[in-house]
Amino acid sequence: MSKEIIINSTSSQTRVAITEGNKLVDFFIDHPEKRRMVGNIYLGKVARVLPGIRAAFIDIGQKHDAFLHFSDIGDKLDDMREIFDEDDDESDFDDDDHSNDPDTQQTHGDRRKNSDDDKIRNVPKLHKNEEIIVQIIKEPVKGKGVRVTSSISIPGRFCVLLPFDNKIGISKKVIDYRERRRLRKIAREIIPNNCGLIVRTAAKDQLEEAVAGDLKFLVSTWNDIQNTIKNSSPPSLVHEDLSTTVSVIRDLFTPDVSKIFIDSKKMFKEIRDYVQFIQPEYANRVEYYKSATPIFEEFNIEEQIKGLLGRRVPLPSGGHIVIEHTEAMVVIDVNSGRYAAKKDQELNSLKTDLEASREIVRQLRLRDIGGLIVVDFIDLEDEKNRKKIYDELRKEFKKDRAKIAMLPMTEFGLMQITRERVRENILQSMHEPCPYCNGTGLVTKKSNLIHEIEEWLKRYKQDKRSAPLTLRVHPSLGSELRKGKISFFTKMRFRFVFRLKLEEDEKIGIQSFQFIETRSGDDITNNFTQ
Repeated sequence: MSKEIIINSTSSQTRVAITEGNKLVDFFIDHPEKRRMVGNIYLGKVARVLPGIRAAFIDIGQKHDAFLHFSDIGDKLDDMREIFDEDDDESDFDDDDHSNDPDTQQTHGDRRKNSDDDKIRNVPKLHKNEEIIVQIIKEPVKGKGVRVTSSISIPGRFCVLLPFDNKIGISKKVIDYRERRRLRKIAREIIPNNCGLIVRTAAKDQLEEAVAGDLKFLVSTWNDIQNTIKNSSPPSLVHEDLSTTVSVIRDLFTPDVSKIFIDSKKMFKEIRDYVQFIQPEYANRVEYYKSATPIFEEFNIEEQIKGLLGRRVPLPSGGHIVIEHTEAMVVIDVNSGRYAAKKDQELNSLKTDLEASREIVRQLRLRDIGGLIVVDFIDLEDEKNRKKIYDELRKEFKKDRAKIAMLPMTEFGLMQITRERVRENILQSMHEPCPYCNGTGLVTKKSNLIHEIEEWLKRYKQDKRSAPLTLRVHPSLGSELRKGKISFFTKMRFRFVFRLKLEEDEKIGIQSFQFIETRSGDDITNNFTQ
């Protein structure tokens, strides 16, 4: 199946699409004003240590302090502190929790799974105002600060350097036993002292010189970071990871990718030079797109992106899934879309649920949805059929780079899934809350707003006030107040027996109103709000 990377770059954003057989399977957006933060390394300062929640908050110069859980504190924190010693010789240092790297998620994740409890019991002492080096592993989401780790990682094309780890890991995606043994032998020969190394999938079938050259570049990068740290004061950014676009090329430009198409000359030169540096034999696969037709229209991607923004996603058999975002979780409902005869109901339900399983995994990847996900499948009576759905999901999730955990289907047809959340999902990155409904999708009825206005006037009069007032409202509410032979507004003026003027202002929210003292011009709305 043909696999391609298509890049559309403009002054406002860069969009990266990955297709398999002309079908969109991955999608990324890079905004100039909101650059990718995962992988950035900071010299921070401990702001607070909270043993009760087994975490510390680190000042890294952002709006919110970074969250450092005790399980994300490296085993060799004391060794890291030596970097701040001016008399200490420079050493090749790098450590990794590289949670956003598909090659290290499984290898390093299994190691963390067994050691998290030990880390929590034996946490190195952190002190307020102490300097600490941290790396961002999760972007800020909904007003929360970033999540960081003190286990720093610097990923390259073929390997990831792990200072103070002293372990060697091979990507689990390299299945061949002989190749794994060869790569482990190469790693042992080139690994620096007092460092660990994870060999990535891209290193498969590569010569030792290529892997060693990649590692040499990583060591040089870490040495530069150490020098920056010694000459900086916290909080400060000491290393910025690659942009989303270039990191996609680094991590996902595998041998099965036949072409990279780019419609920007500047971006084309940047990526071609990068590929020429890391893997020159693939440089001819990078192609500049010259056609006048927009690149995403030419490859039929624009239409597929529109499908990412809707709640309803159709299935081949006529059914559909509905994706709803809530504060605590994402809920997905599977619908058959048509009535099936009772004798065929189980078979038809199984067919629809299997189609939904494949589409759900695809949509989670495309939309980059993380956190808790609850799927309401069509009810299946046979336990074997429920197991088939579970197995289908497990098979499809193997294509996903993010960490996944899920539970078997319940008797009610519910499946609970957790997916690693690293950054905002596509819906959040492409949209902002509606200024009228604040993202709820609902606005207050005009009759309720008129009732609130009347209640406000009651409280104003009970306070024995009678100064002339001006009521400012949105034009849509103003037309409602003036509706009828005897309008609501006229009734208010007669009822409360003081001068009341109505003004319409499009700047006023459709769910709000303002009362202004006519003489002074003061806004007194909040003075008499219940």
